[in-house]
Amino acid sequence: MSAQIRVDRSKYFNILEKTQKGGLDVTDWVIWFLVCLINSLKSTNQLLVHVLAKNDFWSQHAHVGLNDRQKKILHHLLNGFEGNLTSMKWTKITKCSKDTAVRDINDLVLKKILQKQEAGGRSTSYELILHAKKFVGCSLLLWLSLNAMPSPAFLLIFVP
Repeated sequence: MSAQIRVDRSKYFNILEKTQKGGLDVTDWVIWFLVCLINSLKSTNQLLVHVLAKNDFWSQHAHVGLNDRQKKILHHLLNGFEGNLTSMKWTKITKCSKDTAVRDINDLVLKKILQKQEAGGRSTSYELILHAKKFVGCSLLLWLSLNAMPSPAFLLIFVP
């Protein structure tokens, strides 16, 4: 929650000042707080889904023999690699020869960890093969915030 408040810091101070200088009606602050809570839950959910997906990937491939270069690239791909993975980028990241990069990539393709993207030839690029797994949350509030995005007034009625 504190991370979300930092993101909305100016709104936080504005609503706090308005509430302190106003009357006894704290409805605007409660609405702001609930919206902030929903946004915080969404952010937390995204982070957890990402962490669980990475854990799932490494668990699925725990038995696969990988060299240090392959592990390094896979970590990059799982942590939000920018752009397309090519053999040239592989060589730059792992500081290896192009031949070694091609061997490493082909090995991961054979192991069904990487696959070629549509474009081929000089622009051949590769992507991770991810076996999608839906991670289900157990919180009604989280489910509501992610799926229905109810109005704050709705939440005031249904959230204890």
